[in-house]
This record gives sequence, C-alpha cells and structure tokens, in this order.
Amino acid sequence: MEQRVLGRTGRDVSVVGLGTWQLGADWGDVTESDAFAVLDAAVESGVTFFDTADVYGDGRSEQLIGRYLKDRPDAGIFVATKMGRRAEQLPENYTLDNFRAWNDRSRANLGTDTLDLVQLHCPPPAVIASDAVYDALDTLVDERRIAAYAVSVETCAEALAAIARPGVASVQIILNAFRLKPLEEVLPAAREAGVGIVARVPLASGLLSGKYTKDTVFAADDHRTYNRHGEAFDQGETFSGIDYETGLAAAAEFGELAPEGATAAQTALRWIVQQPGVTTVIPGARSVGQARSNGAAAELPALPQPTLDAVRDLYDRRLRASVHGRW
Repeated sequence: MEQRVLGRTGRDVSVVGLGTWQLGADWGDVTESDAFAVLDAAVESGVTFFDTADVYGDGRSEQLIGRYLKDRPDAGIFVATKMGRRAEQLPENYTLDNFRAWNDRSRANLGTDTLDLVQLHCPPPAVIASDAVYDALDTLVDERRIAAYAVSVETCAEALAAIARPGVASVQIILNAFRLKPLEEVLPAAREAGVGIVARVPLASGLLSGKYTKDTVFAADDHRTYNRHGEAFDQGETFSGIDYETGLAAAAEFGELAPEGATAAQTALRWIVQQPGVTTVIPGARSVGQARSNGAAAELPALPQPTLDAVRDLYDRRLRASVHGRW
C-alpha cells in the first residue's frame, strides 16, 4: 500500500489506516476474537497506521491493540492515540500533571514506553489556543513519554489554529464526500506548513456505504442511535452531522458514482486518498471483510475529474446548506 509521511513526525504511514473506535465501544459489541481478526486483516492488507483513544471502551481499544502488537512486534504499526475526553471538558484540566497521568495509562494499555503520537481529543477551543498546553506537550516529548503530538478537531477554525503551532505534527479532522469544507483552507494550510492530515469519519458513520435504509435499526449502545442530534458528544461525529433521511438520499446518489468493480465505500475512501494534503484516512471495520475491503480502496485507480465534479455537485445541491456553515 502507498505510504505517505505523516507531517512533522517524519514517519511513513499507509494512506488507508484503521480507526479503532469500534473495538472499544459505541458501535455495538465486538468480541476480542473479532477485534484481533480485524487487526490481522488490516495489517495483511498493508495498513501501518492504527488510530485509537484512551476513551474508546475506557481503554479497551488501546489494550487490544497493545496485546495484538505484543504478538506482532515486526508488524511495523504506527499507533496514534488520543487523550483528554475522559476528563470534564474544562480548559483548566489540560495540565502537565494530567497529561502525564493520561500518558501513563495509555502507555500501560499499549505496552510501550514511548507513544508514537498523542492527539488532543477534540478539546475546547481555549485549549487549542493555549501556549501553556503546547509547552506541556513539548515537555512530554522531552521526557520521551511521547514521540510527537497532534490535535483532533471538530471545526476548520480549530484545525487552522492547531496547524499554526510549530510543534503540531498532524491534525485529525472529519473529511468525506459529505463534508467538503476542509478542502477550502485546512488542507492547503496543512500542506504549506508540513502538517499531516488524518481524515476521520470517512464514510459518514456508514452512510456512504449505501447499505442503510430508513428502516435500519442500530443497537441501543451504538452512537448512531443515541447521538443523532448530539446528545452525547459533537453531532458531527455521527453521520457527519447530517439529518439521517437527507443522508440516505445523498448516499443513494453517491453510490451511482462508484466505478465498475468498486463499492460505494471504497469509492468514498478513494476520493479522500486523492485529496491533496491528506496523509491517511481511518475507516473503522467490524469484520475481516470490511478491513480487507477498506485496504483494497487504496489500490483503486484515481477517480476521474467528472466523478470529482459530480461529488462537488452532490454536496452543493443536497448538503451544503445543512453542513457547511456549522463546521
């Protein structure tokens, strides 16, 4: 699989990575055996980038990855985790002492002395603007607790603020065919600054797979049930903040753009991979088949310009009014 340098880390990572939120919680139950099978399938497909967080299953996702890599020390996996969401979202909680405690927990979960990359997990805007926060992160690098740090954001304004910081290695942001605003300023700014871009929610929580209908029922512990209107966390993390019925109609139209031999989901991933400035995209997978299919998207030919134009037209007609201004 194609590898790209992840911003200021200087490390190569696969253009299609693996998001592991689903291995922890919030997507329904995933057994340990299923989780390890997904990790195996991703690695066999050429994935070298795992994205996780200390809050996914309250550490379960990190622990599963740590156990997996203990048995696969030569897999060459770069692990990006996140911190901050286990505490009340107050700027005063983002201190060096707390960072050390959070890091200690993640290092234990992942079974490593130095974390490859730690991302602030969608913190309050005041945290992203704080000089003291970046001083503390620099201290963690000096102490070799972490090799590099980054910021996961909700808005384009937050992304631009993080990119402007000289120590930020990468920025993680929602980017998909239903969420185009980052293309305008964020990706060009990241390219100019040498900051990596990790694209999350690439399938709009599965909408872009084209597999859902108005009658689809998600489990009670699936965020697509309990967070459709932002009841638990930012609404943009669920279906990219799009009204479900609006998203279904747009997804049906998007599916018609898939080239012969490719699924709608693979087309959605291929679209992200070829956006200038994107380093890696992190779809999740709950099955071996999904993990393999995601990896295969990296091998698809580049989408032709008429397809790219059609994606823009679909967004402008159906989604811009409800999505563009909010995020």
